[in-house]
Amino acid sequence: MKFEDYAINVNPLPTEEGGGFLASIPDLPGCVADGATIDEAISEARDAFAAWTMAEREDKGELPRPKTYSGQFLQRIPKTLHMRLAHRAATEGVSLNQLAATFLAEGLASR
Repeated sequence: MKFEDYAINVNPLPTEEGGGFLASIPDLPGCVADGATIDEAISEARDAFAAWTMAEREDKGELPRPKTYSGQFLQRIPKTLHMRLAHRAATEGVSLNQLAATFLAEGLASR
Protein backbone atom coordinates (compact mmCIF):
# COMPACT_ATOMS: atom_id res chain seq x y z
CA MET A 1 0.00 0.00 0.00
CA LYS A 2 1.10 3.54 -0.63
CA PHE A 3 0.65 6.92 1.04
CA GLU A 4 -2.18 7.89 -1.33
CA ASP A 5 -4.25 4.87 -0.23
CA TYR A 6 -4.75 6.32 3.25
CA ALA A 7 -6.91 9.20 4.42
CA ILE A 8 -5.00 12.09 5.94
CA ASN A 9 -6.31 14.70 8.38
CA VAL A 10 -4.73 18.14 8.49
CA ASN A 11 -5.64 20.46 11.34
CA PRO A 12 -4.27 23.80 12.51
CA LEU A 13 -2.14 23.76 15.64
CA PRO A 14 -2.82 26.40 18.30
CA THR A 15 -0.34 29.27 18.49
CA GLU A 16 0.59 28.25 22.04
CA GLU A 17 1.68 24.87 20.61
CA GLY A 18 3.86 26.50 17.97
CA GLY A 19 1.27 27.09 15.27
CA GLY A 20 1.38 25.51 11.85
CA PHE A 21 -0.49 22.35 10.96
CA LEU A 22 -0.64 18.77 12.17
CA ALA A 23 -1.10 15.99 9.62
CA SER A 24 -2.18 12.56 10.82
CA ILE A 25 -3.14 9.28 9.19
CA PRO A 26 -6.02 7.89 11.29
CA ASP A 27 -5.62 4.32 10.03
CA LEU A 28 -1.98 4.27 11.21
CA PRO A 29 -1.95 5.12 14.94
CA GLY A 30 0.86 7.47 15.86
CA CYS A 31 1.72 8.34 12.26
CA VAL A 32 1.75 12.14 12.53
CA ALA A 33 3.79 15.06 11.28
CA ASP A 34 3.65 18.83 11.41
CA GLY A 35 4.66 21.75 9.27
CA ALA A 36 4.40 25.51 9.01
CA THR A 37 1.98 25.19 6.06
CA ILE A 38 -0.56 22.59 4.98
CA ASP A 39 1.68 21.52 2.10
CA GLU A 40 4.68 21.19 4.40
CA ALA A 41 2.68 19.14 6.91
CA ILE A 42 1.54 16.79 4.14
CA SER A 43 5.10 16.48 2.83
CA GLU A 44 6.33 15.66 6.32
CA ALA A 45 3.47 13.17 6.71
CA ARG A 46 4.72 11.40 3.58
CA ASP A 47 8.13 10.99 5.29
CA ALA A 48 6.47 9.88 8.54
CA PHE A 49 4.44 7.34 6.54
CA ALA A 50 7.61 5.86 5.05
CA ALA A 51 9.23 5.51 8.48
CA TRP A 52 6.06 4.25 10.17
CA THR A 53 5.34 1.62 7.52
CA MET A 54 8.94 0.37 7.50
CA ALA A 55 8.86 -0.09 11.29
CA GLU A 56 5.43 -1.74 11.16
CA ARG A 57 6.52 -4.20 8.47
CA GLU A 58 9.61 -5.11 10.50
CA ASP A 59 7.55 -5.52 13.67
CA LYS A 60 4.35 -7.15 12.41
CA GLY A 61 5.11 -8.12 8.82
CA GLU A 62 2.17 -6.24 7.34
CA LEU A 63 0.37 -2.91 7.37
CA PRO A 64 -3.14 -2.13 8.56
CA ARG A 65 -5.40 -1.88 5.55
CA PRO A 66 -6.92 1.55 4.91
CA LYS A 67 -10.58 1.84 5.80
CA THR A 68 -12.93 1.75 2.85
CA TYR A 69 -16.28 3.41 2.54
CA SER A 70 -19.28 2.37 0.45
CA GLY A 71 -20.46 5.92 -0.20
CA GLN A 72 -23.82 5.08 1.34
CA PHE A 73 -25.39 5.68 4.72
CA LEU A 74 -28.94 5.80 5.98
CA GLN A 75 -30.23 8.98 7.61
CA ARG A 76 -33.75 9.27 8.97
CA ILE A 77 -35.24 12.76 8.74
CA PRO A 78 -38.66 14.27 9.44
CA LYS A 79 -41.21 13.82 6.65
CA THR A 80 -41.55 17.58 6.24
CA LEU A 81 -37.80 17.96 5.68
CA HIS A 82 -37.86 15.08 3.21
CA MET A 83 -40.67 16.82 1.33
CA ARG A 84 -38.84 20.17 1.26
CA LEU A 85 -35.64 18.55 0.03
CA ALA A 86 -37.49 16.60 -2.66
CA HIS A 87 -39.20 19.77 -3.88
CA ARG A 88 -35.90 21.66 -3.92
CA ALA A 89 -34.22 18.86 -5.87
CA ALA A 90 -37.05 18.84 -8.41
CA THR A 91 -36.84 22.63 -8.76
CA GLU A 92 -33.09 22.42 -9.40
CA GLY A 93 -33.46 19.44 -11.72
CA VAL A 94 -31.22 17.12 -9.69
CA SER A 95 -31.79 13.94 -7.72
CA LEU A 96 -32.47 14.06 -4.01
CA ASN A 97 -29.20 12.19 -3.43
CA GLN A 98 -27.23 14.74 -5.47
CA LEU A 99 -28.84 17.66 -3.64
CA ALA A 100 -28.16 16.11 -0.21
CA ALA A 101 -24.54 15.33 -1.16
CA THR A 102 -24.07 18.93 -2.29
CA PHE A 103 -25.51 20.31 0.94
CA LEU A 104 -23.33 17.97 3.01
CA ALA A 105 -20.19 18.95 1.09
CA GLU A 106 -20.97 22.68 1.40
CA GLY A 107 -21.59 22.31 5.13
CA LEU A 108 -18.39 20.36 5.65
CA ALA A 109 -16.38 22.88 3.64
CA SER A 110 -17.67 25.77 5.72
CA ARG A 111 -16.32 24.26 8.97
